[in-house]
Amino acid sequence: MNNTPRVFRALSATLIAGSMLAVLATPSLAEVVIRRGNGGDPQTLDQAHISIDVEGFIVRDMFEGLTIFDPHGKVIPGVAESWTLSDDGLVYTFKLREAAKWTDGTPVTADDFVFAYRRMESPSEAAEYANILYPIKNAEAINTGKEVDGKKLPIEALGVKAIDPKTLEITLERPTPYFIELLAHYSALPVPKWAIEKFGGDWIKPGNIVCNGAYCLTENVPNDHITAVKNPNYWDVANVKIDKIIYNPSEDQATTERMFEAGELDLVYNFQADQKKFLEEKLGKDQVLAFSDLASYYYVFDSRKPPFDDARVRQAFSMAVDREFLSEKIYSGTQMPAYSFVPPGIPGYEAATVTWADMDQLDREDKAKELLKEAGYGEGGKPLKIDIRFNTNDNHKKVATAIADMWKAIGAEVTIQNLDIKSHYAYMQEGGAFDAARAGWTADYADPENFLNLLISTNTTFNYGHWKNEKFDELMKASYEERDPAKRMQILHDAERIAMDEHALAPLMVHASTWLVSNKVQGFAPNPQNEHLTKFLSFK
Repeated sequence: MNNTPRVFRALSATLIAGSMLAVLATPSLAEVVIRRGNGGDPQTLDQAHISIDVEGFIVRDMFEGLTIFDPHGKVIPGVAESWTLSDDGLVYTFKLREAAKWTDGTPVTADDFVFAYRRMESPSEAAEYANILYPIKNAEAINTGKEVDGKKLPIEALGVKAIDPKTLEITLERPTPYFIELLAHYSALPVPKWAIEKFGGDWIKPGNIVCNGAYCLTENVPNDHITAVKNPNYWDVANVKIDKIIYNPSEDQATTERMFEAGELDLVYNFQADQKKFLEEKLGKDQVLAFSDLASYYYVFDSRKPPFDDARVRQAFSMAVDREFLSEKIYSGTQMPAYSFVPPGIPGYEAATVTWADMDQLDREDKAKELLKEAGYGEGGKPLKIDIRFNTNDNHKKVATAIADMWKAIGAEVTIQNLDIKSHYAYMQEGGAFDAARAGWTADYADPENFLNLLISTNTTFNYGHWKNEKFDELMKASYEERDPAKRMQILHDAERIAMDEHALAPLMVHASTWLVSNKVQGFAPNPQNEHLTKFLSFK
């Protein structure tokens, strides 16, 4: 446990990131350090291969895209100081900041974005989040190897072009109203071509990495800590108040709560939700935050094998879950029961809920038993042995334990198992077999497509349950081609209706982000995207 005070005197010059970044500290200067409880250890810090929030928190501090989220979740200029859009809504032209530089002093150029986007869409890179850039012209065809006019497209056909070092042109497949918000996502971050070519997969290691964000990596000790220091070449460095970030990756919420109370952590992502009232009494309500975001907490079923290849079984297990109990007893009301995959709050969209949402819970259980009997399971039928997988977290364990009891009540024999967050998601993304598994999704941009595209059959990374429905896929394809906003939202609603009727997954709760935030920290604000860049934070 690190008891080093937040502000201390730096006594010597420190060499950071090899020869690329040197920060000089003198006895007359005080180094301001913030300690962030990150909620988990990242699988990687390579933006082409990250996919969960605990990775995004770190990577967004170290790299900056064309746009970024401000403390309130509003998209504002990042590396791009301005942009224009053609009349047909297809061509964006971005003007990059003259002052934008990498930590080694190299200017950030349009070519850095061209290289990064081509790398994301290259089939050989196998980037997990490549699909988020599919609105760019030819991105999907290149990434999936789809032939156009009888031949596969070269990576150079991707609709990104450097007009000059500080002017980037991006051409889209179709008008995309959320594209500027999408560019704040970590899949759209630039990467240093020269470092990747020199170090290969080791380019993200301390001493090799080159960053263009407000901070850059100096230490990465798995399961212990990650350290990043202020980038002296960052274009807005004069307004960056924190000198160093130390991320604590512990998933033990009780431990990080105690560390926060002791002043050893200034921010903590995720606390034990059922301890909210106790924590408020102990720490004060101003330091215990829970706010709704555009996020879903759900369970997925492996539809590739029995029993969950049968929609009746998926429906039965979903109906048997008492969402009100989970919300009130485990999450103390910080999360709300969910009966649709797309959470409420997206302008112009009406979510498609399951048809049995208004049934009493006891009636749901009776119906669940009937469905299992019809499918040949349960009493007098084939046995149901179900294993629930979840990522290590006190709240998720309590949810899994409660759901196990609910499923036992409809005749299943249930076990639970957990893995650390990076192993849990890696297992599912790699296609490992399972019965039921916990998952969560926070919107990358405020559009229902960002949730529903997870269920497209070709989305092998995030369609964890491997559910397939041709009509659903057709509707999603049509939504990408529809330019009328109202008609597009109706198409997406119809697609979600199919997914809910087929019980492609079991939505459980509308997620709320929970944070412990020291009252000494300024600049932290709740926002639907749950984005909190350290560059906007300071101490009183």
